[in-house]
Amino acid sequence: MKKARGWLGMGALLGAGAAGAQVKDMPGGPAVNQLNLHEGVTQIAHEIYDLHWMIMIICTVIFVGVFGVMLYSIIMHRKSRGYKAAKFEENIGIELTWTIIPFLIIIGMAIPTTRTVVAMKDTSSADLTVKVTGYQWRWGYEYVDGPAAGVEFLSTLATPSDEINGLAPRSNTYLMEVDKPLVVPVDKKVRVVITAADVIHSWMVPDFGVKQDAIPGFLRDAWFRAEKIGTYRGQCAELCGKDHAYMPIVVKVVSDEDYAKWSEEQKSAMASATEDPNKKWSKEELVAKGKEVFSTTCVACHQANGEGIPGTFPALNGDEKFVLAPMKGQILTVLNGHPGTAMAAFRDQLSDTQIASVITYTRNAWDNAGKGPDPVVQPSDVKALR
Repeated sequence: MKKARGWLGMGALLGAGAAGAQVKDMPGGPAVNQLNLHEGVTQIAHEIYDLHWMIMIICTVIFVGVFGVMLYSIIMHRKSRGYKAAKFEENIGIELTWTIIPFLIIIGMAIPTTRTVVAMKDTSSADLTVKVTGYQWRWGYEYVDGPAAGVEFLSTLATPSDEINGLAPRSNTYLMEVDKPLVVPVDKKVRVVITAADVIHSWMVPDFGVKQDAIPGFLRDAWFRAEKIGTYRGQCAELCGKDHAYMPIVVKVVSDEDYAKWSEEQKSAMASATEDPNKKWSKEELVAKGKEVFSTTCVACHQANGEGIPGTFPALNGDEKFVLAPMKGQILTVLNGHPGTAMAAFRDQLSDTQIASVITYTRNAWDNAGKGPDPVVQPSDVKALR
């Protein structure tokens, strides 16, 4: 049987094949014609793989034994051959046999399974802790300790829209690539503390043997220790809304030296990107920056032309309730979301400058230009309402 690499992206692979592209194994993800589980790159993943085969073999032996005896009895002891059923009320030997043997089988399966489950839950003595937050529809990562302590970023789907819309050949990482992967050192125990900001998500990386639900208001944790340098892929495994299929997980496992170097680079980049919320931006600067934010954060729901999705996501083009009204209502909606709708809160995902710029963009894009009040929203305006 072909070595397992996971089954998560099989739908994406089939879609790529339908588009006429040559389908290849996905690095760190599923393989073509894969039937088996991942062998994985962590001890837990190895144990899950072994348990899968052990229980599969036990079930197969039981199936063949039980149905073999039944079939033999039906054929060889049928009435047409003159056999008559024996009549007896009790047989201590049979009673003990079909009680003790199943009990021993269950114990034989339970002991290694329990040992693995207990090990999966033991997140103590971690070398590194990362907080993972699920959003509709992306993942947020925050390094709690270690060389990268304080580093945080959003990890968003990076598959080009042309591939999604069938206008370009699909790569073998279709829908399983992100702009910023989670980076961790090899052979270190990494604890992931998992939660969600809106609805229930699930953080799953099969090569690590990790699957943990991300529930709003709760902190759940899991861990992994990757034994091999490489890139490993997973997906949100809980149906979380319209773009559930568009929030992949990519984890890059690197050497200790490369991890330390990456940590310094990220800290330097964060320091240089620190924005002054009191800075006054020009309209042109805000519109340009807002267009970038809209294309990565808002376009999936509100569409590139601002027309939204009727019945689900409202149009921003010509919207007189928020976009072409005084700025306060739109700022509060972006900050806090809109209860009873699919509009999520972005106060934890976007900075004051990003919110101000994307609002300014929507007020000056499409047919909105020059029609409403407050065509320019400054970061200080957002800060005042945060």
